[in-house]
Amino acid sequence: EEGSTRIGKSILLPLLVMTAFGALGAIDDLMEVRGWFGGEGLRARTMFPLQFGLALLAAIGLYHPGFLGLSEVGVPGVRELVDIGPWYIPIATLVIVWTANAVNLTDGLDGLAASTAVVTFLAYGIIAFLQTQFPLLSFSFTMVGALFAFLWFNSHPATLFMGGMGSLALGATLAVVALMSFQWLLLPIIALIFFAEAGSVMIQVTFFKLTRRLTGEGRRVFKMTPLHLHFELLGWSETHITQRFWIIAVLAAMLGIALALL
Repeated sequence: EEGSTRIGKSILLPLLVMTAFGALGAIDDLMEVRGWFGGEGLRARTMFPLQFGLALLAAIGLYHPGFLGLSEVGVPGVRELVDIGPWYIPIATLVIVWTANAVNLTDGLDGLAASTAVVTFLAYGIIAFLQTQFPLLSFSFTMVGALFAFLWFNSHPATLFMGGMGSLALGATLAVVALMSFQWLLLPIIALIFFAEAGSVMIQVTFFKLTRRLTGEGRRVFKMTPLHLHFELLGWSETHITQRFWIIAVLAAMLGIALALL
């Protein structure tokens, strides 16, 4: 009850995070579309510090007693929330940045990122309901409704595209919702597709650099990353990949909800 009361004080934070990361993604998209400064978008050395800065501000808002005052995490099998104290701030910052970029990497096929996001927000909405966090429930289900409206035009063949403006905003907002629900340890399960897409890039880059250093010739684990590109090169159609990834996302979300009940 106490946690529900604290969370219910504000849905302002996820809205601010969505706006801030959406603005950052919009700048990146405009630079590419309009050809500003070479038309390559924001460089990584600029993009990541800005993301970390925004995520740090969000983490401080989550942790600060004058705003939401959160510092706990739910652990499956443990009845009481575990308080991690000031460590909450750097961990929350990393969770927000990672999830924002994971969704951004997933946004490569018509309907893939949006349909997967529907599942993850729906799952956290159900968790919020089970925890009687009704303001968070309302926010999560509002996101689901908005994503369904977007999917009407983003389904294959898409006439409307998400871009960095949408994917970065969705990912960062999803991370904040997970943090506010206390069940952010389950995010890699509930958002399995997003984490698999980002993880495939990390594995590919790490393995390539390691094998190049050891043998002089870089080798690859996947044909191409993010992961959906690997399956495209295997001959899977775009709709085939999207539908099967969505099925996996649903199963993973169901497992995450079950673990949240332990």
